[in-house]
Amino acid sequence: MKFTLPSGLNADQCISRLEAVDCDDALVGIGQSGRLALQFDRTAANALEALVSALSAIKIAIPDARLVEVAPDLVGLSDIAGLLGFSRQNMRKLMIKHSSEFPAPVHDGSATIWHLATVLEWFVQHQQKPVAPDLLAIAKAAMQLNIVKESAHLEAGLSQRLIALTA
Repeated sequence: MKFTLPSGLNADQCISRLEAVDCDDALVGIGQSGRLALQFDRTAANALEALVSALSAIKIAIPDARLVEVAPDLVGLSDIAGLLGFSRQNMRKLMIKHSSEFPAPVHDGSATIWHLATVLEWFVQHQQKPVAPDLLAIAKAAMQLNIVKESAHLEAGLSQRLIALTA
């Protein structure tokens, strides 16, 4: 999970606040000023519950922290290849060969980006490639949280109308 921190709050203060709410299962990254990256090793009934539990703890510890992204979700071709043990070139050939059925990207520009979960599901269904169940579960949960986060930008009443048009 990646967050933007409220101004005036430094990384050490964030870490202290996280420890105060027993968020001791997180690996903390503070490399970028004003940002906080957290990778959790949390036990829960399922991946979504683990992420929701972690997100809840963070919001208690740092209420004004803004969620930027939950990972692993948005990935490029190199990321996909690395996770599945392919070279980027082989992954690109596979994508081109199966372009009519390969999942549509979320963004197609100078860098093309997919939801990891949709690509992993495609590999399981169309390529009979085994995918680690935990990776698929966390990718699906991360995608759901990112979609919910972005849906906050929708104008009221538009979602149902637009869903039918974009499906």
